[in-house]
Amino acid sequence: MYHSRSHRFLALLWSVVVGLALTSAALAEGKRSEPAQRDGAHDFDFGFGVWKTHIVRRVHPLTGSQESIELNGTVTSRKVWGGRAWLEEIETDGPNGHWQGLSLFLYNPTARQWTQAFFNSATVAYSPPLVGSFNGGRGELFAPDTFNGRSILVRGVWTDITPDAHRYEESYSADGGATWELVFSASKTRLAAEPPAAATAAAKHDGSHEFDFDLGAWTTHTSRLQRPLTGSTTWAALDGRTIVNAVWGGRANLAEYEAQGPGGHIELLALRLYNPTSRQWSIYFATPGVGTLSIPAVGEFRNGRVDFYDQEPINEKAVLVRFSLWGITQDTARSEQAFSADGGKTWEVNWINEYRRLP
Repeated sequence: MYHSRSHRFLALLWSVVVGLALTSAALAEGKRSEPAQRDGAHDFDFGFGVWKTHIVRRVHPLTGSQESIELNGTVTSRKVWGGRAWLEEIETDGPNGHWQGLSLFLYNPTARQWTQAFFNSATVAYSPPLVGSFNGGRGELFAPDTFNGRSILVRGVWTDITPDAHRYEESYSADGGATWELVFSASKTRLAAEPPAAATAAAKHDGSHEFDFDLGAWTTHTSRLQRPLTGSTTWAALDGRTIVNAVWGGRANLAEYEAQGPGGHIELLALRLYNPTSRQWSIYFATPGVGTLSIPAVGEFRNGRVDFYDQEPINEKAVLVRFSLWGITQDTARSEQAFSADGGKTWEVNWINEYRRLP
């Protein structure tokens, strides 16, 4: 009886061991057979440099009209934010005069997708960002949008990519992607392998110089309230650096912030654009792991100080957000972030940055 039980136990043990071995082998084989996920962080490297572009744009999309206009100009593309983003500046001329555009491409390393945020110099309006990825040397990014009051889909496609040429096409769909109408195409041929240094001044003083005091490199000491809107008085400190460069001929600037300390390690990219019509600035933030721009905060300068405002969900509650920046002296500046949970009657400051200019 004892031997019988022991034999059954040994047989059972052996089956378990064999089963585990087979399972491990299967898992190992499965791991070997799974294709490695591709890192797409360099998908847009082909665009680095200066390009001659010829653009054909449909004048009345989704109406059956074939009328189009042609534009010619240049596209300058460069890496920013330590290579985590691409900045594309477009300068063209056509029947309606001079036209300029700015695109900021951000990569989400988790989703392995790109986001394209586009801005038009006439309105500095922020359209819904295109989101997508590259596959087989072809990039496809999509976004929901509206056109003439109708909901549509937008598709941006990069194809025919060679070292000295590539093509971009944008199409609209009014039937959920079943059919697409080409509304914008741009063929690009290389003019220069290296982009020139970013322009630092606009043609005239129209408010777009208001951030000139902030251009350059700064040491940054940050004080951060740990739990805003909870009654907490616990602050944490971080120290780092902020670098601000003018882009798009001075109509915009990029601020790159990195700091670490007891308050953690933080990296931010801030894109600030000037609207010449409203004479206001918009500010957008991005973080490395998200790969998209935040909702914009809008503000204007008064007496050398700018206050940006927007509304955001904080702890599942909609609150007003104010971000303020001003120069104290030629070599010092300060910014603050504050929240209001009562419609702007009272504000709680939760983030303080103190800047000192580096030579």
